[in-house]
Amino acid sequence: MRASRLVQLILVLQRRGKTTARALAAELEVSVRTVYRDIEALSGIGVPVYAESGPGGGVSLLDGYQTRLTGLTAPEASALGLAGVPEVAAQLGLRSVLVAAQSKVDAALPPELRQRSLRLRERFLIDVPGWFERAEDVPWLASLSDAVWDGRQVDVVYAGPARTVHRRLDPLGLVLQGATWYLVAGVAGVAGVAGAIRTYRVGRLDQVRICDTPVERPADFDLAAHWRAATAEFDRSMRPLLIRIRLPRADLRTLRWSVTPGAFDEATASIADEHEDPVTLTMHAESVDVAVHELLRLAPSVEVLDPPELRERLRAIGTAMARRHRRSPVPSGG
Repeated sequence: MRASRLVQLILVLQRRGKTTARALAAELEVSVRTVYRDIEALSGIGVPVYAESGPGGGVSLLDGYQTRLTGLTAPEASALGLAGVPEVAAQLGLRSVLVAAQSKVDAALPPELRQRSLRLRERFLIDVPGWFERAEDVPWLASLSDAVWDGRQVDVVYAGPARTVHRRLDPLGLVLQGATWYLVAGVAGVAGVAGAIRTYRVGRLDQVRICDTPVERPADFDLAAHWRAATAEFDRSMRPLLIRIRLPRADLRTLRWSVTPGAFDEATASIADEHEDPVTLTMHAESVDVAVHELLRLAPSVEVLDPPELRERLRAIGTAMARRHRRSPVPSGG
């Protein structure tokens, strides 16, 4: 949004001093023309920014002009990354820090930008959990947040699906997926699994103790990239059954709501000819039973090509339904 970019422009000029419009455009990822328009906008609301042409010229703030954003503490600056999701900040123990940081930012903004910031918070809200989801009790979340931020190992007791384990972990990141928190961590000091990066559901942790030992964070580790790959692999592992179906192109919309997002993406990516109608699709399902329930939503237009067991199950269901509906219904009350 433009208001955010104007604040960023002020901070860049405050940090760098006089600089060229081209350099500003590169840092803000906008055109030089946009930079000049933003300079005019800032001047119009009272920010003392000006541009000098010719050799040695550039864009700068009036000597001595400072925003009050330098009054942010380190925790406040960190908490601003959660400004759009206050409930997440609260779970991490940062609610009061976020409120203090937001107050300092509001006080530092010129009046016009302050009003835009307030209007944005009044009219837009990010509600992280989906419908019918209840956030888990995560009493150890704030401690894990400290360990992740400070780069310190943790000793945990984890109640897994099959057994309870004791682990020393290298915390690498926390991820909120829907209403559920996950810890991404390397395993330390366990023969055969040491160094492996695993995912732990925070709500299943029975105990967390922060250690003094620093985390050896892999230099090339990217949390977002790791999470995308891990979730894609998990989704794929939950759908071992390969199926092929034929479906009118018009029913692809219904398929989207009948199968998992991963299966739908896989199916549409398998379309060989963009002009084919009906289309032949390949995707994976959790099991024959699950696939039966998913594909019945597409009846009568779907045809199963493979596997034969799934084809036979749908044929039998269709035959039974046809037989049942040939008879007149029995009147209620005898």
